[in-house]
Amino acid sequence: MQGLVLDNVSKSFGRVRAVAEVSLDLPDGKLVCFLGPSGCGKTTLLRLIAGLEAPSAGRILIDGEDITELPAHRRNVGMVFQSLALFPHLTVAQNIAYGLRIQAAGKDEQRKRADELLELVRLPGLGDRHVSQLSGGQRQRVATARALALKPRLFLLDEPLSALDAKLREEMQLELTLLQRRLGITTILVTHDQREAMTMSDLVVVMAEGQVQQLGPPLEIYRNPANRFVADFIGTSNLLDGTVGEDGSVSIEGRTIRVAARPPEATPGGRVTVSVRPEDVHVLPGAHDGANRLSGTVTFVRDVGASVETYIDCAGTTIVSHATPKDRASVSPGDPATVELPQPACVVLTT
Repeated sequence: MQGLVLDNVSKSFGRVRAVAEVSLDLPDGKLVCFLGPSGCGKTTLLRLIAGLEAPSAGRILIDGEDITELPAHRRNVGMVFQSLALFPHLTVAQNIAYGLRIQAAGKDEQRKRADELLELVRLPGLGDRHVSQLSGGQRQRVATARALALKPRLFLLDEPLSALDAKLREEMQLELTLLQRRLGITTILVTHDQREAMTMSDLVVVMAEGQVQQLGPPLEIYRNPANRFVADFIGTSNLLDGTVGEDGSVSIEGRTIRVAARPPEATPGGRVTVSVRPEDVHVLPGAHDGANRLSGTVTFVRDVGASVETYIDCAGTTIVSHATPKDRASVSPGDPATVELPQPACVVLTT
């Protein structure tokens, strides 16, 4: 199976360009997250794939078939909307089998498929209940079952967990992930929740201003962000401006910072940004010289139970360190301290 291909897809609404020349080749059977801030174009891109919007330019292919001009009902795509869009006047089983009913399937076939899917989403025996009698998590499961009723070749989810409370949301993240792996169906999830994308997906597509900023496995994107936007948007990162030296190191506040790698476009004398994740920053009490060390003053310490966050002002730049309570540095606000930035954790960004 060839999966989903987006070939230079764009979408404009009047003068507003919601999606700009997006090209993606997404493998079959994976769970892919479209991740980005509100208004970045991720939901528009999902609607283009579903056939709910027509692209202004470009092509969309599933398993090698060009579906760009196909109407939504002929694409064999299942979709769960943010609002879930269940029919309140129908029972659970009738909601699930609605697509089969439209296709004129027999009542026995409709009921059998509804019962199969209720077992799959862990709601056995609830087929005769009305939607109004269900909890939020149960409604989400029913919407998922309805989208799977016609055995789609592509499963699309538009922020379906956004209305759930934090604990239930995490439970449903796990359930959806396990369901997708069990079915092996290519799935695209739209979310602005970084934790959701990092924990659920095989691949993450980071978007901003209608364009793809980076595509890759979650940890690859976290550890090696493609640019400043990705580093700043995915998790928390210390972003330090500096100048490239002749030996490939970066000078920050007059101190030498040796980095993991330098992009070809980062030439000597050029301005760059070094990204370092807070969990990679080590804090040493007092002032210490040496490469990959910056001295400063502790401004704030916050103990959040599982970790301790230490904020150090280094010549006007605040650097944040996260450490376990066991490994935390013995410093308090006002104390002199040095941050140590391990070379492998220093990622150079040019944009």
